[in-house]
Amino acid sequence: METKMKTAPPRPRNNAFGQGSLLVRRPRNLRLLSELPADLPTKLFANANRVRLAAGKILFRAGAPADCYYRVEDGLLKVTMVSRSGAERILAFLGRGDIVGELSIIDGLPRSATVVAVRDATLSSVSRAEFEAFSEEHPEVYKSLVKILAQRLRETDTVVAASSFLSLKGRVARTMLELADHFGQEVAPSRIVIRQKIGQNDLAAMAGIARENLTRVLNDWQRHKVLSRFSGYYCLEDKTQLEHQAKV
Repeated sequence: METKMKTAPPRPRNNAFGQGSLLVRRPRNLRLLSELPADLPTKLFANANRVRLAAGKILFRAGAPADCYYRVEDGLLKVTMVSRSGAERILAFLGRGDIVGELSIIDGLPRSATVVAVRDATLSSVSRAEFEAFSEEHPEVYKSLVKILAQRLRETDTVVAASSFLSLKGRVARTMLELADHFGQEVAPSRIVIRQKIGQNDLAAMAGIARENLTRVLNDWQRHKVLSRFSGYYCLEDKTQLEHQAKV
């Protein structure tokens, strides 16, 4: 699908944010294959088809039938929902190693959200038939599935609470912390840079607020040195302050 990929430059070890930086990541959200012995996902994806998706292209739309799911090998995707009025809400960003589209393969229902490439991406694709055969051979998959469903319910509770009770700053703080947890790189004590370039429109859509409100919050934080931006990358300068504002 399927334009020629641009090769991303290697991550610099010495950069404007510091030297010899240490990668800081939270444990990935529980995914369908995350709890299995390491050799099983390798076997499942050994003969997977490769899909190349250019930035801005849609992997699949909400409501579309599902016949496969994907693992992100490179690039960045966003999972979105769009209202009838055209307003977009970003549910998540997905990077290398993340699985996308697995729930529709399990329940057989149409896609629940739209997935779009933010940057050129390469994915591995596994069909429903391949997944079902794999699950029959390795019933451990179903134990992992129960954990996923339980976590999704907990996440839904958190999202509802955040949308109901958090201030605008709290919503933006929650968004920046989530991105830092997923894509963060510690470049100096207490300084974490988000190693993905994400535009303000996408940040606003993820926080669920208007772009103008997001801009005001970010400008205020930059003035007070809570957050900075350099060459398109956001850096958390005061994570403790953001965590305080993100509490429900």
